[in-house]
Amino acid sequence: MARSRALALTTLAAIVGWSCQAGIAAESGKPPVADPIPARTQGIGPHKRIVLRNVTIVNGTGAPAQGPYDIVIANDRIGELKAIGAPGAIDEKQRAAAGDHEMDLTGYYVLPGFVDTHTHLHSLGDKQHVPSDYVLKLWLSHGVTSVRDVGSDRPIEWLVDIKQRSARNEIVAPRIDVYPMFHQILPTPPNDANTARHAIREAKRRRADGIKFINGEQDVLFAALDEAEKVGLRTTMHHAQQVVAYANVLDTSALGLDSMEHWYGLPEAMFTDRSVQDWPVDYVNTDEQMRFGEAGRLWRQSAAPGSESWNKVMDRLLERKFVLSPTFTAYLTSRDFMRMSRASWHDEYTMPALWDWYRPSRVNHGSYWFDWTTEHEVAWRENYRLWMRFVNEYKNRGGTVTVGSDSGYIYNLYGFGYIQEMELLREAGFSSLEVIHAATEAGAKALGRDDTVGTIRVGRKADLVIVKGNPVANLKLLFGTGTLRLNDEAGQVERIGGIDYVVKDGIVYDARKLRAEVRDMVLRAKAERNIGPGPMKIETVDHSH
Repeated sequence: MARSRALALTTLAAIVGWSCQAGIAAESGKPPVADPIPARTQGIGPHKRIVLRNVTIVNGTGAPAQGPYDIVIANDRIGELKAIGAPGAIDEKQRAAAGDHEMDLTGYYVLPGFVDTHTHLHSLGDKQHVPSDYVLKLWLSHGVTSVRDVGSDRPIEWLVDIKQRSARNEIVAPRIDVYPMFHQILPTPPNDANTARHAIREAKRRRADGIKFINGEQDVLFAALDEAEKVGLRTTMHHAQQVVAYANVLDTSALGLDSMEHWYGLPEAMFTDRSVQDWPVDYVNTDEQMRFGEAGRLWRQSAAPGSESWNKVMDRLLERKFVLSPTFTAYLTSRDFMRMSRASWHDEYTMPALWDWYRPSRVNHGSYWFDWTTEHEVAWRENYRLWMRFVNEYKNRGGTVTVGSDSGYIYNLYGFGYIQEMELLREAGFSSLEVIHAATEAGAKALGRDDTVGTIRVGRKADLVIVKGNPVANLKLLFGTGTLRLNDEAGQVERIGGIDYVVKDGIVYDARKLRAEVRDMVLRAKAERNIGPGPMKIETVDHSH
């Protein structure tokens, strides 16, 4: 009864808060936030002086771990980094002076806040019907303190409003860069060069930080890229199959495109015996199983690793300081449906509405499991082998590679998918330190924010990830569900890890409490639909007996 009353009061407070927001927005001429995000009630600080004692630092530059240190957070910035001796030999005389708030973090590693370069903030008003607060807390509780949102069905103003509330720390959320989809800026997609230029200027006026392209007629796309360069908006692109015949990565990067999402447009730039992908004669691009199935057969049609065409494309992209945001995790289900669809975190952290979206469907984007076969999965494993080789070599030759999760589709869950992306970069050949660099400093550079975030350095924003144990040795410690270990002394299997604390703008959040809030949201949503707390299943008619 007490729990029900507390839930009712929480709901009432949210409604009242939303009503106030809507009224204030109306009076100021700003559009209201359609998905109520509750006011922040968690977090310690900011204080004039927070001291994190006895930590080991991985600073994000690629440098190895250093420690022990005392880190001083002054308001929202890193104020001091005090070396206090060597492991097992702390010099008490070197300690930082006392603070307003102190934490003994002996045995903990501290990393810069993570940057997710490919996100979509969904909401109750979207087709997936998940609360924005749920998404934001999953991100932050997995150490993601900065995101680049590359488009949704909502107006630019909706996300700019949330970005500003996050910047004022009124809500629990990462800092947000807003990259609307080019074809959604105006009421109808631009169909001529002049309108394309107008759309770019309109996005700038409406306070977008950049533009995300997917498709567009050649003259329209090229004019928009040119205008974005002129007005100083950063750009990224998913080179859709509709445009790669005239707009692969060599074409778009030559026109100033800053980065690419996924990998479409890259193998097409390295074709040597064809000009377009070899699609089946009955191929229809809007059939998603066909589209994703054939996408898994693309890299093998491209130039061989180390060949002249391979090196030519890589050299050009390196010269242009082009950024790769691979989003390996976005397609991971394609190579192992069973593993991704039964990932352990789904039971407690995946909303029923999101689970509905994931299941086989001809209308939901990324739910293309109409008749997914072993042949599809084998092709995708080969696709990953070649794709990963290019990305790793690009990094080895000085190119910038970032960590982007593209969560919310294809059994790829917010927060968890980001850590999976880190593991996939490790699989591609990155060392753990290179993975952390990609997740921090490289991501900050891609956003043009490396003067404020992405590294642990005096004067930088106090955005930090704090985890007990050594994530350089085991990235699995970063998952919200942690990892398993056998305790021989106790004769028990233990679950260890999970990020303990996340600091954003000098505010220290207990990441475990944030994840507990998410679990409660999921439990309430299941209860509303009379779904038990156990694992969700794909409903089927069984003809296998």
